[in-house]
Amino acid sequence: MAERRLISTGSPFEKAAGYSRAVVDGDYVFVAGTTGYDYATMRMPEAVEDQAHNAFRTIIAALEQAGTSLAYVVRANYVITDAAYAEKLFPIFGHYFGEIRPASMLIVAGLLKPEMKVEIEVTARLRA
Repeated sequence: MAERRLISTGSPFEKAAGYSRAVVDGDYVFVAGTTGYDYATMRMPEAVEDQAHNAFRTIIAALEQAGTSLAYVVRANYVITDAAYAEKLFPIFGHYFGEIRPASMLIVAGLLKPEMKVEIEVTARLRA
């Protein structure tokens, strides 16, 4: 049976809601939807661009802890709370995934708390 390993950022949300930041299962790493909190301070920046960069930093750390990196991401799903944010975020998404180009989807929807403006979820393969 393939190894199943849980990755945590130490966020109090993970324990309270019963989820992991990422799960390694077989050849894949599934990273949970990640918002823009700075988990060291538990603060959420106001700007959607800063939230996106924070989310990517958290995702990168989880992938590294799992033994992989952004280069192995095969799917990226984005949720934004306002369609107008897309034009601000596309360059940021391109910064992180411009050469990687995972399959992706963008949804406009509400998020759990009003200060949350973007949430990013990725699936990656483990390094060969």
